[in-house]
Amino acid sequence: MLISIKDLKKDFINGDVITSVLKGVSFEIEKGSFISIMGPSGSGKSTLMHILSFLDKPTSGDYFFDDKNVKDSSDDGLADMRSKKVGFIFQSFNLLSTLSVLENVALPLTYTGISAEKRTQKAKDLLTQVGLVHRLNYSPTKLSGGEKQRVAIARALVNDPEVIFADEPTGNLDSKSGAQVMKILQELNKKGNTIILVTHEKSTAEHAERIIKIKDGNIIEDTKNFCRQEAQEDLNK
Repeated sequence: MLISIKDLKKDFINGDVITSVLKGVSFEIEKGSFISIMGPSGSGKSTLMHILSFLDKPTSGDYFFDDKNVKDSSDDGLADMRSKKVGFIFQSFNLLSTLSVLENVALPLTYTGISAEKRTQKAKDLLTQVGLVHRLNYSPTKLSGGEKQRVAIARALVNDPEVIFADEPTGNLDSKSGAQVMKILQELNKKGNTIILVTHEKSTAEHAERIIKIKDGNIIEDTKNFCRQEAQEDLNK
């Protein structure tokens, strides 16, 4: 099992006020899965994603990743796992305007010991994979929203992550660009990548094979998605 969380809780403390955001969440995710975590604003889904992606620690409970209990990791240990195990795709893209498209994609490899030549070649290969090899030397400011998100996908893949976290990846895109992004995620999943998609949109969540719904810090539904085939067919129209 790639991910296993048991009775995971997260509290935020502000003075004498304790706010319980996650209230005992448990589930497992197999390697190669495509999972949607769905819920309204304030449901706890972003906090859950931050813990799953090693950006934060739970207050209590267990989180096993590749059979290692993450709660025992130091901050440096979490940072190391974050850089090696996961890739991120954000709603706001998080590209650096001072770097070219190629440089943005190669950036996560800067401190890995890989030569500049190999970093550049890998970034080019991934940009080719997402259909943007003709934009290598562009500034991100010159790209459309859909192109920016495809650059972000290439960057997320550059360190060969075990899991790709996509946080509202179509939130800032028009419907056509959003469909392109979801098609790329579907293709990556078919190649064996584990995808964890966080969204509040039902139409986006339905591209996953399984939907976990969260509300007020609790899982209220965890079901196999029988609408996935229909969503895939819509992408191919």
